Amino acid sequence: MFDRFYTNVTKASEFPQGFDWINSDKPLSLEILKGHVVVLDFWTYCCINCMHTLPVLSQLEKKYAGQPVVFIGVHSAKFFNEQDKKNIEQAVMRYEISHPVLVDRQMAVWQRYDVTGWPTIVIIDPKGTVVYKQSGEGQKEIIEDTIDTLLEKHSKTGTLSKEPIKIAHHAIPSKSTLSYPGKISISNDKIAISDSNHNRIVITDMTGKIEHIIGNGKTGFADGDFASALFFRPQGLVWKDSNTIFVADTENHAIRKIDLVTRKISTVAGTGKQGPWMSGGGKGKETPLSSPWDIAIKDEVIFIAMAGNHQIWTYNIKTDLALPFAGSGYENIIDGDRMRAQLAQPSGLSLFDDRLYFADSETSSIREVDLKSGYVRTLVGHGLFAFGHKDGRIDEALFQHPLGLCAVQDRVFVADTYNSALRSIDLVNDNTSTIIGKHTSGICRLDDPNCDSLGLYEPSDVKWYQDRLYISDTNNHLIRVYDTKTNLLKTLEIHT
Repeated sequence: MFDRFYTNVTKASEFPQGFDWINSDKPLSLEILKGHVVVLDFWTYCCINCMHTLPVLSQLEKKYAGQPVVFIGVHSAKFFNEQDKKNIEQAVMRYEISHPVLVDRQMAVWQRYDVTGWPTIVIIDPKGTVVYKQSGEGQKEIIEDTIDTLLEKHSKTGTLSKEPIKIAHHAIPSKSTLSYPGKISISNDKIAISDSNHNRIVITDMTGKIEHIIGNGKTGFADGDFASALFFRPQGLVWKDSNTIFVADTENHAIRKIDLVTRKISTVAGTGKQGPWMSGGGKGKETPLSSPWDIAIKDEVIFIAMAGNHQIWTYNIKTDLALPFAGSGYENIIDGDRMRAQLAQPSGLSLFDDRLYFADSETSSIREVDLKSGYVRTLVGHGLFAFGHKDGRIDEALFQHPLGLCAVQDRVFVADTYNSALRSIDLVNDNTSTIIGKHTSGICRLDDPNCDSLGLYEPSDVKWYQDRLYISDTNNHLIRVYDTKTNLLKTLEIHT
């Protein structure tokens, strides 16, 4: 998020004792890691820049496997919700992080290393000296050069460990039908689900019976038939008609098209590689995108929540052009003309009439674009570090990193992700309320004082269909159904 080169040479600060570790069978220390090159990644799991850095670290881990190089994630939380070890463990599993992660309680390690932004990479040499420090994305080559130089230098001086430390961690395989489901779209009594960590799209009827599984489940980027096509953690998706679905293939940085008649998947926009921060757009398959997180469609225009660029883009099906539509690219919450407004990691879209509503996750806000005037306006939200859980007047209400929403008539329903809640914004009375926000188990009427209802766990999306709200209950690996007439919350049983 901020760029800064480290020029001072200083002794690395030891990790605090008593802090929790994830992906390690024991607490680590710089004393234990003496003789190793240590790469610290200061991150927080909400941050799109941090998400872009994780694949780079994974590639480097594979390159230096079997050598005295240790990668450690230091999770220094931004949001309240991200401070909970259980939630960090879920993020580690969701992003398939294999290296150890230190839970940085109250940002103590962050302060010791004088870190100022996410992500920040710190490299410590085998003698315990900090030799590199830089914030932001795009560091792969310089990290490699630094590691290679340190390995060569300390091999010659005899200060390099001859046997790399073995750090055991135990991956927990997913046994659920869905794995971290992201977004949902409903049309003509069919539900499309982005089964994100299974790298596939699942289509069911309204009872949850599976009709199509699209994608073979492996990570990759390949068009083809349903059984051979490859996705990489897809998120947003939308029905264009009863036989066509468009998908935001998030970590492939692409928009994909599913044809249910020919049973083929094709790419319409994106190259499969992350695009630059600033881009003027261009022809669909020639234009790199950056973490498209959600999509919505109006006529022949697909709106794209381009989380990685802090913008909203459009893809015109007829002209084959992908272009910036709203947001200057600078990360903030500033209203105004659509191309001058500032957005912050837009992650959810919903169209109603001539208004495009979006969840601007990093500012914990719900905002809209008037498609006629081109004006961006904030409904709820205050800034990058203003968040919480507060109902009431919309100018005082607080959300916490919402990812999904659905606009219906004079109301906007919100998947308030880091509050693990379903919220409602009344656009007539300018009021916000919580519909679901409990953390217990079972199923019952939510207005029952003795209610024992399975709570939502970081839901990513919500969609309205026939007086019911369908919720992507991401960390519970479920699709939930809330009946607005009976006030009943149930689980949609996905089955063959």
